[in-house]
Amino acid sequence: MKRILWMALLALALPLAAFATNSVDFTNSGGTLSGSSAGMTLSSSTLIAVNGLNGLGLVTGNDLGNITFSTAGLISGNLQMGATFDAGGSFVINGSGSNGIPNGAIFTGSFSGPVTWTLITLANGTHNYTLSGTVTGTWYTGVTVDGATVQLTINTGKGFFDGSTQISSGDTNFSVAVPEPGSLTLLGTGLVGLAGILRRRMKA
Repeated sequence: MKRILWMALLALALPLAAFATNSVDFTNSGGTLSGSSAGMTLSSSTLIAVNGLNGLGLVTGNDLGNITFSTAGLISGNLQMGATFDAGGSFVINGSGSNGIPNGAIFTGSFSGPVTWTLITLANGTHNYTLSGTVTGTWYTGVTVDGATVQLTINTGKGFFDGSTQISSGDTNFSVAVPEPGSLTLLGTGLVGLAGILRRRMKA
């Protein structure tokens, strides 16, 4: 009976713990972006900066890990002038284990909505492309997180995308919920108080 009461008490108290939202940002550079009507694929773009992960602040390096992804198939437009790809595919961020960054998969997920492939024509007549979309998946701690990514290609000159190009830079941002230390302290104090009340009532 005591165990059942304790479990009920804990189940009621845990949702009261407050969580802070922490923004974690990943910057990548390089890697080959290839595409067809079947989808776009980025191969091993190097992670060069991570900000906000585990309270580390801004961490920079030549190889903190890599980002790879693939989209689902084309649903509208074309690869030269701009297109939209379906939700799905995969999106993976791996850490190298250096400078405090975890070793292995930091995020594993997929695109949660349509992926936009946008042509940008500069004043001099040359072109860049951006790929942008939202992602959802599993954080390395096991929780589910949502984020957004924007990837910018190198300038393709006055020609258009021909099926393969390099990434100039990319940015992927996540909102990660983490328990606030103060809230955890309050939760612990509340549980101790409730335990005392429960004990007195059982003795009565």
